[in-house]
Amino acid sequence: MSTFLTGQSQPSAETYSWQSSDRLRNGAACLIRTVRQPDLPLLADMLTQCFHPQEGLAAWFNPVFRLGIYEDLRHRFYARDPHTVCLVAVDPESSTEGRRSLDASIAGTVEMALRYPKLWQSQRQQYLYISNLAVQPHYRRQGVAKQLLGVCERIALDWGYSEICLHVLDNNAHARRLYHQLGFQLQRADASVGSMLLKRPQQLLMVKALSSSS
Repeated sequence: MSTFLTGQSQPSAETYSWQSSDRLRNGAACLIRTVRQPDLPLLADMLTQCFHPQEGLAAWFNPVFRLGIYEDLRHRFYARDPHTVCLVAVDPESSTEGRRSLDASIAGTVEMALRYPKLWQSQRQQYLYISNLAVQPHYRRQGVAKQLLGVCERIALDWGYSEICLHVLDNNAHARRLYHQLGFQLQRADASVGSMLLKRPQQLLMVKALSSSS
């Protein structure tokens, strides 16, 4: 189903808000909005759960990871960079918004920021980069990631950019399939020390060209 979004946006640190016509499993229309300060602890919990091991010895380090994630989120929130945005998808049917619990109404999150190429990278222009795309487990397979990325595309066009990019691990078949369905194309595999020496999954750079009709 296509996602139809309404709202106003400007290339500034002001707030964004869209109501989607797509429905969650409970029948509610998902609300995509800019992150608020009370959301930050919950987002730190969510990102720690999604991107770090929850079992075994490595899980003992999660409080340290969570603290680092929270401080990064807080720094970006208060920096108010005009070309950095953090969005959350909210389930309006939930009555627990604002609670520091993974059962709260925030279904997912994503960030988009203007980045500058490093000296060893082939591109020489600034580019918009998607990061920290995460969806709570009980909201997955309901189009939340698609809706978050759709709003990122709208904002990117409003900012005057014609493409967005992101990385995905080469062993994450579901995410690769989703991005391909949404129009992202594989550009290159970015090798790292971990992938070369420790046989960890490679990061694949995917790019989507945008148009006003997308």
